[in-house]
Amino acid sequence: MNKTALLIIDIQNDYFPKGKFPLWNTDKILINIKELIAKANQQHVPIFLIQHVSSAPKGMAPFFEKGSEGANIHPEIIAICPNAEIVHKQHADSFYQTQLEKSLEKLDIDVLLICGMMTQNCVTHTAISKKAEKYKVSIIEDCCTTTDAMIHKIALNAASPRVPLVTFSEVL
Repeated sequence: MNKTALLIIDIQNDYFPKGKFPLWNTDKILINIKELIAKANQQHVPIFLIQHVSSAPKGMAPFFEKGSEGANIHPEIIAICPNAEIVHKQHADSFYQTQLEKSLEKLDIDVLLICGMMTQNCVTHTAISKKAEKYKVSIIEDCCTTTDAMIHKIALNAASPRVPLVTFSEVL
């Protein structure tokens, strides 16, 4: 039997309207992700919240600065999945130099549902990561966003030959 985990990538304050790098369609995506979390919680599907913290080797980061309010995971997400494991990363690939793979192995996970921000960067880089190849991976397209609709669609189209695209109503 397949054991599924939900990866929610970079739903952080800087990507919302009062943040340092607001993205397109965040209100709708937040609603969709909250519905997805409710379904995951009902079915006891483990949730991993991926949090990007900038390493900014050349000084201040443009956003996700370590210790900033903007780097924090959105409070509405934290509130509805307080037991989710938080995975800190500094690269687009959520597996790269993180404990994600070990955490998934401990739970015998073999299916990954991936969503979050930004579609063309951290979401797709995690989905097509070399370390993701041992999982059955899907991107939940209506639970992702980026700078605008066109970049979002281009990124999903580019990933689609390698990773199935699903909607939140089709999973869990």
